[in-house]
Amino acid sequence: MAERAQVTSVEAIEAFRARLIVYLTKARAAVEEASAEVSRTRQWLEVDQRRYWEDQLRLRRKKLERAQDELSSARLSTLQDATGAQQMAVRKAREAVYEAEAKLNLLKRWDHELENRAEPLLRQTIHLQHALNNDLPKAIAYLAQTVKTLDEYSGIQAPRSSGPAPERSENLSNENSAASDANDSSGGNLE
Repeated sequence: MAERAQVTSVEAIEAFRARLIVYLTKARAAVEEASAEVSRTRQWLEVDQRRYWEDQLRLRRKKLERAQDELSSARLSTLQDATGAQQMAVRKAREAVYEAEAKLNLLKRWDHELENRAEPLLRQTIHLQHALNNDLPKAIAYLAQTVKTLDEYSGIQAPRSSGPAPERSENLSNENSAASDANDSSGGNLE
């Protein structure tokens, strides 16, 4: 029979399995949080900020049109002082429109930049998510089965000499006593 395996620390495998479960829990949470953060940022750029600055642009263009209409009315009425104020209002409204247009262009650039930078990283997290959702649970199950198998294996004891030996020794002592009885009855001579 082959020698018995020297399994000295099933507890170390179980401890590793427990740490792997903790790692799996924390890693899943971290990957999900990172993905959620990218989604929130994308939502903020593509929807919230875009809507805000498109509305701002629309409002500022209306304000510019009103300021230009007021300037035209003032010019027609030939009020010099009023024309200066209206020109200042048109200039401010035009600057506000330019600012809103610049913000929209900047948002488009940021959206494109986010896509270029985040997409390769998100693709990498897909592989990590696959490992976290498929491979590590299989590894944890395998370690649990290994611990169970090793516990069962270590519970099996090597055959002891005390088990079958008493029957054999009883038989031998019975045979010896029968032989000595025969010697005694024959006078001790077996010649």
